[in-house]
Amino acid sequence: MAVRIRMKKQGRKHRPFFRICAVDGRNPRDGRVIEELGTYDPMIGDVDARTTLKGERVQYWLSVGAQPSEKVAVLIKKYGTDGTHTEANASAREKLSMPKPKPELKEAADVKVMAEKKAAEEKAKAEAEVAAAKAAEEEAKAAAAKETQAAEGEAAEAAAAEAPAEQAEAANPEENIQTPAAENVPSEEAAKQDTPAEESAEEAKKED
Repeated sequence: MAVRIRMKKQGRKHRPFFRICAVDGRNPRDGRVIEELGTYDPMIGDVDARTTLKGERVQYWLSVGAQPSEKVAVLIKKYGTDGTHTEANASAREKLSMPKPKPELKEAADVKVMAEKKAAEEKAKAEAEVAAAKAAEEEAKAAAAKETQAAEGEAAEAAAAEAPAEQAEAANPEENIQTPAAENVPSEEAAKQDTPAEESAEEAKKED
């Protein structure tokens, strides 16, 4: 009996799966098997994790004259007992066996996205308010400094205008003395006009 080591196809449409088996060479491809020696799953993403082999049993059947098919020979060369990718295959299979994290529900994901978006908007709004307050404060400081500078300039101009007047008064003190008003001194003409009236009144008294 000629023993062959080849793949036996299983799975379903669009989801193939193969078992590596030792079979009688006269049997059909998917017929009765003598022993299952491993598996090959082409749907796994990691190439090194697709193959599993029972190394000792594979070596036994090879030692008794079993002939592997071309594809199985490549897998044995890579992932057999002394294969070139044995360590990569072991680490990949270990990684594949780890539990996968459960995907979040769509509603929970939507709520999380909305919360993150809202937080980002609030943060941006707060930063804008802080920037506006800082700009307003700087404008107020600039306006106050400008007003102070203008007031100092006006005070300096007023002081400069008063200085010549004070110097002139200090230079001509006689001009500041007030002379008696002319209206307070009786004029000689008014005295002369009053004298004839008094004389005429005295003469009238004598005649009486």
